[in-house]
Formats: sequence, C-alpha cells, structure tokens
Amino acid sequence: MSNDQLTPSACFTKEQRLLTPAAFREVFDNPERKLHQSHLMAFVCSNSCDQPRVGMAITKRKVPTAVARNLIKRQIRENFRVQASNLENKDIVFIVKKSTKDLNNKELKKEINNIFKKIEIK
Repeated sequence: MSNDQLTPSACFTKEQRLLTPAAFREVFDNPERKLHQSHLMAFVCSNSCDQPRVGMAITKRKVPTAVARNLIKRQIRENFRVQASNLENKDIVFIVKKSTKDLNNKELKKEINNIFKKIEIK
C-alpha cells in the first residue's frame, strides 16, 4: 500500500479559488475580519461553500515586477493548500499593503503563515 492512500489529499482545486469580481467584491464590502501584517493584509468573510476559498489582489503599483507578484501568489497558494483542512469555511483575499522589495522568502512565508494561523479553527 502506498503512502499516498494513507494521507489526505492536499491539493489546490478550482473550487478553492475566488474567481469572479462579484466574489471579490463581496469579501471587500463585508469583511468579518481584516488581518494585518507589515506587508500583507487579508480580508476574511464567511462563505456558503463547504470549504475555504482564497483570492489574491496583488497590484503592479505595490509589486512592479511579474516575477515578484507570481512569487507572492505561489507562496500564498502553497500555504493555503497545506493548511486548508485546518481552516473554517471562509473566503480569504490577500492584498499587499506596501512593497515587498525588502522581504526575503523566509520573511514572506512567515507573514503569510501568521495570517493563516489567525484564521485557523480553534
């Protein structure tokens, strides 16, 4: 028996993503919580789905290069994928408050992880 059958699948599916402008608007207009870190901020809102969903609004103005924007998105998706089973049924939208030029990967992961820890089911 392979080890894959023993562990639950931790994948990132389309159903776990916020896709439409209306879904983003709903979270931005009615956030239950706003979670702050020095460079990132997350808006959290309850959803009617049976799983948590994540979205990202990372602008060129705050993070000018596509490489840096994609790195932030990858880090958020990976952290969400790993921790999704511990999260409540919430919609989470991440935004960048200020430039992340002075952050290294370890510090970025720490900020993202801190936000997810605040959202986790107690």
